Amino acid sequence: MNEDRIHENIVEIERHLRKIDYIIRKKGREIITEENITAPQFQALQILINNEEMTIGELSQKMALACSTITDLIDRMEKAELVLRRKSSKDKRVVIVEVLPRGHEILEKVLKKRRAYLRGKMADYQLEEMELLRGQLATLYEAIKNED
Repeated sequence: MNEDRIHENIVEIERHLRKIDYIIRKKGREIITEENITAPQFQALQILINNEEMTIGELSQKMALACSTITDLIDRMEKAELVLRRKSSKDKRVVIVEVLPRGHEILEKVLKKRRAYLRGKMADYQLEEMELLRGQLATLYEAIKNED
């Protein structure tokens, strides 16, 4: 009996998370379009900013895309002045992708707009409800974060 209820809850939680993710990503694509960048460029900016000194190979692994695809992506991002390639100070054979100020600005602007969107959707939440949800999501994230 308990096992059935647990399964039912897991199915519903996964379904809600998937739907929320879809809606936020869809809204996010609308926002990033306003900034003239693509979804993969935005994803790359997020990964690069959250990880110090990444190579194209490391970015390729994080994004689960071929190195040639990432190279083309970085080429376009360099032309848009979002990133630049530079030699590693530790090993001159290694090329690091560095986010330029414009890349940081665009990421922050998009995240700010996404947060404003979420805040509007949560306008009827009490502070305690927000804090409870935040805590539960943080606990779930901690349980699964090492899987990526």
